[in-house]
Amino acid sequence: MLSKKKKIIVLVSMVALLVVAGGLNIFLNLYNKDSDKPISGDTYGSFFETYRVDRQTTREQTILYLDAIINNEASGQEAIANAEASKLELTRNMEIELVLEGLIKSLGFEDAVVTNSTESVNIIVKAKEITSDQAAQILDVVVTETKKDATNVRIIPVE
Repeated sequence: MLSKKKKIIVLVSMVALLVVAGGLNIFLNLYNKDSDKPISGDTYGSFFETYRVDRQTTREQTILYLDAIINNEASGQEAIANAEASKLELTRNMEIELVLEGLIKSLGFEDAVVTNSTESVNIIVKAKEITSDQAAQILDVVVTETKKDATNVRIIPVE
């Protein structure tokens, strides 16, 4: 029988592995199997759609794990508090990402995907390239909404 701490460690490890697997999946989807060149052309929509579906699936799974910790009678108060805090942080990140994606699209980009973590913000925009003015506009929106330092914001155009 596993102790409470071991159960919590196993659950937290599973959540971390799930997040890593999701990130790796997204990274690998950026590249063709046959070459080192980023995907382009007709696969635009599929990248952004696939990313959103993968992100949603990963989040739903993470929320299930956190709910399992919260609702488990064997979980200690500290574990429950940590799970609730993680769930709240995830919800905040989801809201920020949705707002930023909408604001970036309003700047004239066809599509955008945003990932927001505690340290950084990554923005993937559907564009062959972006000008310094466009980058400055995106950066202004992100810094205003997140209060994060501009050095922690990465803008990635995807052709």
